[in-house]
This record gives sequence, C-alpha cells and structure tokens, in this order.
Amino acid sequence: MDQPTPDLQWDESRPAAECARMVLPKLAADFFREGRELVAASPSVEELHKLRLAVKRFRYTLELFRPCYGSGLEERLEALKRMQDHLGAMNDCETTIALLQEALSGVAGGDEFRQFLSARCGVEKENFLRHWRETFDSSGQEDWWVGYLARPESLGSGRALEPSEAETEPALRKTASG
Repeated sequence: MDQPTPDLQWDESRPAAECARMVLPKLAADFFREGRELVAASPSVEELHKLRLAVKRFRYTLELFRPCYGSGLEERLEALKRMQDHLGAMNDCETTIALLQEALSGVAGGDEFRQFLSARCGVEKENFLRHWRETFDSSGQEDWWVGYLARPESLGSGRALEPSEAETEPALRKTASG
C-alpha cells in the first residue's frame, strides 16, 4: 500500500484549517479505499507491513493538524494507534522468526518455537483483519472520518473559522510538482 503523500508547502496567504479541509478528507478516503483493496486481496505479512507504514504516515500527517481540529481528532488518532498496535504485533512475530531462523537451527525446541511464532503471527494477522472489518472500516466509518476532516475547527476553540480569523492563520497548500 503505497499511499501518496501530498507535496505540501507553507502558504502564509491561506489558513491551515482551510487547506486541511481541502486535503485531509481526500487523504482519508484514499486511505480507506486502499486499505479495503488490500484487506480484500488476502494480504501477505509483507503487504500488511506496508499498510502499517501507511497508517503511521496518515496518523503523523493528521497530528500536524491538531490545532485545526477539536477533541474528535484525538479519537481518530487513537483508532489509528490501535491499528498500528495490531499490525505491529504481527510484524514483531514475523521479524522475530526471521532473526532467530539461523539461531534456532538445530537447537532443541527450535522448530516448536518457530511454529509457535508462526501461529502467533497468524493470530495477530486475523486480529488485525477482524479489527479492520468490524471496527475501523465498519459501516459509516469512512463518512465519520471524511466528514469530520472536512470541518476543521479554529485552533481548538470548537467553532468554525471566521473569514477575518482565516487571514491571520498560516496554511499549507499543495504545490505543483513536476
């Protein structure tokens, strides 16, 4: 899952909240679409690791816009952290198997330990897939994300930006790339 990251640059002439409203809903919709496609394709552990990296990028991008949103953003960031935890547990098992492959060769109990880790990795993968389908991407979740991101608040005040306030807030704007 190679989620494109918009080429963003500070633009003092536009408010961050306005730019967030233009960029982040599409970023969220793309994230859901690509995640659905990946989950539907019976992904490998390696493909799910790419998703883990995409989750991280998406979460860190949203964290940059904390001042533009209210407490609802924290709830969404926590949802991404939970997804990272599921994917991280699976990746930890897979990485441990790879690191110990040679070390466990010929060691009493080595095969059983590898089998245990492999089974654990399978459980973690199923836990993630269930979490994606039943919680993160359950009915209405994409709309919940996209709708929220389309309505940033004024620097945490809980209200929409007024035009006069928008003039004083720095912003991000998408730059033209090559």
